[in-house]
Amino acid sequence: MNAPPDSGKVRNIPLLNAAATEVAPKVASKKTTARKAPSKTAKPPVIEVKPTALSLITTVLDDAKAENIATIDLAGKTSLADYMVVATGRSDRHVGAIAAQLISKLKDEGFGNAKVEGMPLCEWVLIDAGDIIVHVFRPEVRNFYNLEKMWSGDRPDEKLREMRETR
Repeated sequence: MNAPPDSGKVRNIPLLNAAATEVAPKVASKKTTARKAPSKTAKPPVIEVKPTALSLITTVLDDAKAENIATIDLAGKTSLADYMVVATGRSDRHVGAIAAQLISKLKDEGFGNAKVEGMPLCEWVLIDAGDIIVHVFRPEVRNFYNLEKMWSGDRPDEKLREMRETR
């Protein structure tokens, strides 16, 4: 067989030592002293903002076609949660689908595993997402319990102040 022409020869390849690698960039930077100004069309960096749990919940409920979505601020009224969200589904199947979508999205977005009650019957599904409690009702059940009336009232200390001021 014929060997390649340089198979028996040792190639002489210069190796760079540490001092040479430190000098090379400095020399290169001296050659390119003129810098270009930043382009005016440069796009600003994209900052990804994670939605809050409340905005995520209301968005998912709206996307799932929940009706009559009400958000109640519970701060100062109870230590159970900061917010309560009440929504209506058109049927038991719709209530179950809304709840399943909401539970899945909360988990996907990193808000943990929400505790759920009422999924087997789907007349009233309660989803405890920590600082937010979500109720998804069938229309008849929502009208019967009327949670908005019970939780939307003034705080007890505000009622007392109002009563004292009117005297």
